[in-house]
Amino acid sequence: MLDYAKRHADFLEAEVVEELVVPGAFELPIAAKKLASNENIDAVIALGAVIEGDTQHDEIVMMHASRKLMDLSIESGKPIALGVSGPGETRLQALERVNEYARRAVEAAVKTVKRTSEE
Repeated sequence: MLDYAKRHADFLEAEVVEELVVPGAFELPIAAKKLASNENIDAVIALGAVIEGDTQHDEIVMMHASRKLMDLSIESGKPIALGVSGPGETRLQALERVNEYARRAVEAAVKTVKRTSEE
């Protein structure tokens, strides 16, 4: 997913300044907060997949992680694009969605930076 995102960023002539890899979607907000605090970074893209489990854990993780990423975007004044697929998907479905979610998140981040910097 990261490779797809980086290739699409190159295509859009956006520079990837830094990468942080975390163990799961629940840890994305702390990484996003660190990246958003860097003044050399205009936007953050959170990538990943929340796979369906036997309980509703996947729904809780996705709900809270995505909400916190949204809050961090507002607090930092920088776009934090959500490129996380799920919840409720199988591993196979997640693999099938890798390219699409990476591309959409990169496009959202780049477009938001351009539009907010024009004002």
